[in-house]
Amino acid sequence: MQIELSAIEARLIGCLIEKEITTPDQYPLSLNALTLACNQKSNRDPVLELSEAEVQSAVDALLKKHFVSDRSAGYGGRVTKYKHRFCNTEFGPLKFSAQELGILCVLMLRGSQTPGELRSRTQRLCTFADAAEVETTLEGLAHREDGPFVARLARLPGAREARYAHLFSGENAAEAAAGSAATPSTPRGDELLARVERLERLVGELQGAVEALKATARA
Repeated sequence: MQIELSAIEARLIGCLIEKEITTPDQYPLSLNALTLACNQKSNRDPVLELSEAEVQSAVDALLKKHFVSDRSAGYGGRVTKYKHRFCNTEFGPLKFSAQELGILCVLMLRGSQTPGELRSRTQRLCTFADAAEVETTLEGLAHREDGPFVARLARLPGAREARYAHLFSGENAAEAAAGSAATPSTPRGDELLARVERLERLVGELQGAVEALKATARA
């Protein structure tokens, strides 16, 4: 796969895909609407505070890569509006199913996710029958001949599920995310985990003592 997006470019593509699916009546997006979408407080991680100038710069870069098109005529006004040409169009070779697109969109908007998080957070974008279908779709994206498009990251200590990251920002980005995910397994992470366990035991003991005092007072 020869696609290299900056973090802001990935956010822009994710926003355009999301709005195309969830609010088709308001799509394509003006620069102002696209900036607001990028800076949403919900369904975004990290939350950004991009200026219109920063968004315009990223849009211009995506225009040069032919991942975005701009149109002023035919969309009910003079304001230039933008739509993605990233996938599922006649302009490029990338084709994804609704489930694949939903997963990739959430990964671009929210960073690495577990299959369980993806199932919950793609509900507005697509439908999964169960968790197994999410994992099957992820494995497909990781092993497609024209990919890979996602990578499985190291599982966090004590976590039930591994996390997945998209590869549109390069394999180095996924490796960095994997390294970050593995951080809790360091001695410092183990120390913090042990401290949490001690605090939980202490809270349990205190709760027991409080209940004993209440019982004594009632007697």
